[in-house]
Order: sequence, then structure tokens, then C-alpha cells
Amino acid sequence: MASKARVTFNVLLAALIIENILRFPLVTLINNSFNSTACRSPEFYGINLQEHNVTTEDGYILKIFRVSGRNCVVKKRPPVILMHGLLQSSDVWFDAGPGAGLAYLISDACYDLWLGNQRGNYHAKRHLILDPDRNPHFWHFSVDEIGFYDIPATIDYVLKATGEEKLNYVGYSQGAGTFFIMCSERPGYCDKANVLIGVAPAARQTHTKSLPYRALTKSVEKLEGTLTNMGINELFARGSFGQQFSSFFCNLNSITAAVCGGYIGVIDSFHPGSIDVKTLRHLFTHFPDGTSTHNIARYGQSMSTRFFQKFDYGESKNLKIYGDIKPPKFNLSAVTVPFVNLYGRNDKLVDPKDISWLLKQLPNVLEDVEVSDPSWNHIDVAYSQLSKKLIYPKIDEYLSKYSDVM
Repeated sequence: MASKARVTFNVLLAALIIENILRFPLVTLINNSFNSTACRSPEFYGINLQEHNVTTEDGYILKIFRVSGRNCVVKKRPPVILMHGLLQSSDVWFDAGPGAGLAYLISDACYDLWLGNQRGNYHAKRHLILDPDRNPHFWHFSVDEIGFYDIPATIDYVLKATGEEKLNYVGYSQGAGTFFIMCSERPGYCDKANVLIGVAPAARQTHTKSLPYRALTKSVEKLEGTLTNMGINELFARGSFGQQFSSFFCNLNSITAAVCGGYIGVIDSFHPGSIDVKTLRHLFTHFPDGTSTHNIARYGQSMSTRFFQKFDYGESKNLKIYGDIKPPKFNLSAVTVPFVNLYGRNDKLVDPKDISWLLKQLPNVLEDVEVSDPSWNHIDVAYSQLSKKLIYPKIDEYLSKYSDVM
């Protein structure tokens, strides 16, 4: 058994080295394949994206986007922030197209929509001082830092830009988990939101059933020191070998696109008919979108604890950093904002058991909603053609409840 474990680690290590060193020479072919998915771009459908740069207290520069809906003469207020999940960027919200992508649905309902980005993805790889290609300290972050710095900075920027005192927040997976961290670590910031709508919110992940996801994160947790010593501080970046190859492969024809759909099913769970071929082809042009090795290791840790807690550096380093040999638990009782939860029974990444645990820790749960389709999973939130029917009505209900027309 020990030899099998060593082989697994060696294979993973080799794959990660190749992933981060090689650049696949298929750029021309990939760009040609993009033409077949150009109809998924928001500009094609008349959506106007306005770029803004948010600078965090620790110097990270995050590009965020304000979305103007089609045929909206008057916008609703206050603004809405829509935040992506792990290994994604704001681009994810357009992948399912205008009939299903949440960016289309929310902006077309004339909400003042802002799409956030979290440090380390394609739109958030700049810093006032640190060069992500040369300075490994740029990559020493996990959800702990994203919750402490990125979410508050994004909220402050949007409120200042709109002149509002509060906003509404929709967080998907990591996008919700980092909001919880902010509430725990930054007193007063929870009060800047009228409502938090968590869609498959990720806090602890003790019961995660996805074997590939669990194997990946747990292996990176154990290999983090080796990887960072080799200079591998970023994983699964847009433009890396794996991402470019998957983009090329998934756009070859309908058969390869179906294979890519099967890959998603293996990572999460199978939901036939949920994600169409156009979406499958398009999403791999920018997925995965990168994060730090440290953040992937942090997710590995979250599967070995019954708590939602900060990064565990080991007893001696914990004592130095936290003043205790154990990492502090996040104070979920500080998440006082009214909270609405949407989850799928077939989610293999954020298990319903962990969702149930989470809801028991939160003091102000307005509603807990299980998506009616029993096959609804984690990946569906971003990519399913069924979103308009299965999750958007509840999102719209609560955004409307906490909104007025400007």
C-alpha cells in the first residue's frame, strides 16, 4: 500500500510539473476553435461590460465588471455582487448563454450587477509590488486571505461607485465561503449586505464525496512544501498545458465535447441533459482559471476537520502565527446577514451533510432550499441550461425583496 501511495504522489508531482512548465503549441488551432463558441460571448448578445480595478489593502489588484442588462432603462438598487467559485473567474457567469447564465438573467432583470474576481485567477493576477511570475509571496494565499481582503475591498468599491450604503450578494461555493470568513474576521462588513444568497456554499468539506477532487486536494496538501520548493506556486492557470489542451480537445467535435462532459460528471456527478454542447465547448476555453497551490492545500485540510477553520501550519507555526497550537475556528455566528441557501442533493463537491452543519451555525437563515431536480449537482450552478427554471426564480425572489428601482 505504501508503494502505491508513493507511485500516486510521483505521478501527481510529475503531472503538476508538466502542467506548470509546458505551454502547449496549439494556440492557432485553439483560437480557430474559439470561433465556434463566439456566440457565447456577452458582447455578441449586446451586453455591456464596464471594467473596474479594485485594490486590496495588501496590494492585490482585482478586475471586476459592471454589467448593463439589455433593454434596462432604469436599474434596481442596491447593487448586486455575483461571486464565482474555486478555479473560476467572472467569465463563468456567461458560459451557459443568455437563457441560462446567471449574469444574463440577473442583469436582464435590471439589477445593477457587478461580477467579482478573487486573487489568483486570470482577471486578478496583478499586485502593486509583487510580480506573480517572479515573486512566490504573491501566491501565499488561500480563502483565508480572500475572505479577509478581497471580499471587503470589492464590497467597499461597489458601494463607493454606486453611492449606496448596502448591497445584495450572491456567492457560489468559494464565493459564499469567503463571505463567511469576512463576517468572522472583519466586524461591520456583514452589515453592508442586505441579504446573502449562498448557492452550494463551501465552508467545511468533511463529507465531500468526489474522489478525484478529494485525492487532488489531499495530495497537494501533502506535497505543498515539495511543490513550492520547486517554484510551483500556481496551479491550473488559464494558458497552462492542461487548460490549453482541454480547450483544444473539447472543441474538436461533438464526440470530444461529450468526453469533456463525462469528465465533469466524474469530478462532480452526472446530470444528463443539464449542460449543452455549446457550453461544454466554451467553458473549457477559460476553465480552469487558476489559483494558488496554498489554496488547493487549504481545501485538502478542510476535508480532514469537523470545523470551518483557518489554515493549519502545524503546532509550532500555528503557535507563532495564531498564539495557539491549533488553528482558530471561524466564527460563523458572526454571519448575521439574512441568509438564503440553495443546494443540490446530488452535489459531490459540497455535500448536503456539510450544508446542514453550516446552517446550524448561522444565526439568520431565511430559507433553506433544496433544488427540486434530484440530479442537480455542484457544477450545474454555473453551467446548466436548467438554471432559469431551477435556481434563478429563488435568487430573483430574494433580490427583488431587498431591491428598489433607482
